[in-house]
Amino acid sequence: MNLRSLKVFVFVMEEGTLARAADRMNLSQSAASRLLHLLEDEFAVELFRRDRKRLIPTVAAERFYPEALRIMSQVEALPDFVKQIQSDTPEPLRVIAQTRIVNGLVLPAIAHFAKQMPDQPVKLEIHLRRDLGRRMMNDRYDVGVSALPMPVVQPAPHILGAASLKVAIAKDHPLATLSKLGPKDVTGIPYIALDETTVIRRIVDREMAAYGVKLKAAHEVSLGTAAYRMVHSGLGFTFADAVALDPELSDDIALIDWHPHMAIEFGYFLPNAEKPGKIEDKTMAAHAFGDALRHVFDHRGTGRHTNTDPGDKKH
Repeated sequence: MNLRSLKVFVFVMEEGTLARAADRMNLSQSAASRLLHLLEDEFAVELFRRDRKRLIPTVAAERFYPEALRIMSQVEALPDFVKQIQSDTPEPLRVIAQTRIVNGLVLPAIAHFAKQMPDQPVKLEIHLRRDLGRRMMNDRYDVGVSALPMPVVQPAPHILGAASLKVAIAKDHPLATLSKLGPKDVTGIPYIALDETTVIRRIVDREMAAYGVKLKAAHEVSLGTAAYRMVHSGLGFTFADAVALDPELSDDIALIDWHPHMAIEFGYFLPNAEKPGKIEDKTMAAHAFGDALRHVFDHRGTGRHTNTDPGDKKH
């Protein structure tokens, strides 16, 4: 198998176009196209339907993508693996996390974890939620942290809890003095919405529709961190939770209860914990990191907990 052909395939799946995949590999578009055709010819399978300048993944491509991603990930990990076996330091605990919860949850958890296991290094990878699911499919991680549910099938999550969605607004705004807000209270105030690919946007739209309310977005962003900074600058309000709000902004942004009540659930995944042959120390470190996540989540007083954590089941 030509690994460059495999990489072109993966990048086309991730980027959506052959041109962007070629740019990512520093290839001409024609060279990238030839590599893609080599892969299709080698396995006698059509991976994409050509529609003018677009490449539309076939069913075979969708099924092949997770395995291709896994193979690529393993090949890319070989240099680090060789360095690891040549050294005396423990293998890093691989943590992958959703962008919006890194500052408020994951980084504090790493700090707490480091105090409990100072000799265990951590490797943190940060992804948008829609990309996080794809990265998790290749099983090249020890702990995955995200809002729930995940957009792809994963092992059962360890539930951290549900955090209430609140109105995030600048503390010097007149509404910041109120204890609770509703749709009528924010009429005329610019709404900074997250885009439709985010969990929060879907929750907000669903709950507002149930009450016959439509919030018109004055601004729309793809990252919660951008929305919070726009709120911090006095450009309007957004919806946030105590987990996602950047700690450095918390002194200048008020989180006010919203009616009707909305909440978002968080959890983490330990995909290899039950696999035979798993290194015992690594498994112990993954569970310890899960405990660190729970400690930070609880410390922030974010909301209700459920009893659906697979780690809490009695056998």
